[in-house]
Amino acid sequence: MTVSALTRPGERDRLIVKLGEVDWFFCLVLCLIAGAGALMLFSIAGSSWMPWAAPHLARFGLCFLLMIVLAMIDLRVWFALSYPIYGVGLLLLVAVAAVGEVSMGAQRWLNLGVVRLQPSEIMKIGLVLALARFYHGQSGKHARLSWWLLVPAALIGAPVVLVMHQPDLGTAILLALTGGAIVVLAGLSWRVIAAAVAAFAVAVPPLVLFVLHDYQRKRVLNFLNPESDPSGSGYHALQSKIALGSGGLLGKGYGLGSQSQLNFLPEKQTDFIFAALAEEFGFVGCISLLLLYAAVIFMALRTAYIAHSHFGRLSAAGATITFTLYVLINGAMTMGLAPVVGVPMPLLSYGGTVMVTVMIGFGLVQCVRVNRYTEVTSGKGALL
Repeated sequence: MTVSALTRPGERDRLIVKLGEVDWFFCLVLCLIAGAGALMLFSIAGSSWMPWAAPHLARFGLCFLLMIVLAMIDLRVWFALSYPIYGVGLLLLVAVAAVGEVSMGAQRWLNLGVVRLQPSEIMKIGLVLALARFYHGQSGKHARLSWWLLVPAALIGAPVVLVMHQPDLGTAILLALTGGAIVVLAGLSWRVIAAAVAAFAVAVPPLVLFVLHDYQRKRVLNFLNPESDPSGSGYHALQSKIALGSGGLLGKGYGLGSQSQLNFLPEKQTDFIFAALAEEFGFVGCISLLLLYAAVIFMALRTAYIAHSHFGRLSAAGATITFTLYVLINGAMTMGLAPVVGVPMPLLSYGGTVMVTVMIGFGLVQCVRVNRYTEVTSGKGALL
């Protein structure tokens, strides 16, 4: 759209109407969560905006604008680009396996000179879009139980295997659970679901013993008995639980968390920022934050529910599921209810890649809301 087009009354009025369809209360709650993250990053840095709080706010501001821009796009454009985005993400994951940059023992990034790219983040959006587009054209019978299930199985399995190879257990789990949830929402037969759960339960022990890397296996075993190595592999989980428990009902006070301020709490700005918040604001602070997350999830799922197109429903639900899994996995990891797998708390933790992924997902959710009455077809006229 050109600048002159924006000045024409019809185009300008259409843009204003679309902006009016955005869920601005949803946007406000996102701002509150990101603001809470900035306050915590300011606190654990010793009451300093650097090195975390100021960049966190700047990134959120840019990502917020990106979300609004993406919400203005016609939903049929997202539909047309679904498979290409997935394909590009898959090719980039293959490129990572071949020539990716190794950092801290993991090969997860592509160094493009200007920017370091983590293709697994692209795949989180690409997988949601690809599965939503696939099921958009499928009948209820095929979605329940048929040979067509091999297609979504391949769409999910290929990136999961490539991400596991990097290795990145947390992202692989997110991709597998997100993909599985979309398949279930699309109408998968309960017989298949029960069989898959049983097969997964049987496969977990050999997976842990023979497939996972040594450090990943230690994390899983440490989850079962963190006290077995309190100064080694169990250190993260134990310090997190100490911070959580020491906060009590109302916390020690803003800026007074000893575990985070004295650097006993590892990765306090990313993976364990929720534990730092619990130490300073206690149970009340944790519940308040979780209520904000619950509000975001509820409003996003409501958007998926009111969408007229199957593609819109599944894509909005898929993006929401990804966000929900971030919250659940990080919360469980922080409380010692799940192994430490390096999944941050979205919008609260410091980090640009996860924030970009989450806000692009919410741009898709808001696009579904703005275009909730748009009928998406699978033919050549799907784009315009």
